[in-house]
Amino acid sequence: MKLKPLDDRVVIETKELEEKNVGGIIIPDTAKEKPQIGEVIAVGTDEELQKMVKVGDKILYGKYGGTEVDIEDKKYLIVSRSDVLAIIE
Repeated sequence: MKLKPLDDRVVIETKELEEKNVGGIIIPDTAKEKPQIGEVIAVGTDEELQKMVKVGDKILYGKYGGTEVDIEDKKYLIVSRSDVLAIIE
């Protein structure tokens, strides 16, 4: 299945951060913060957005932005242009 975002939306594959367990403390999944870095999988039809963000870019996105989607056992996030904060180079 292929996701094709519309308008000013971007599809991101979220990246799980490495879990470091200092002192034997286990942090449950519900208490962990969601990662805010992801890889762009698809870019919407907005021409200005397509000039700024490309497939394969790593981006930083807003903490509470976007809609989570599970497709074929992978987690994706669909965010609007205003939720994209920076491109990581």
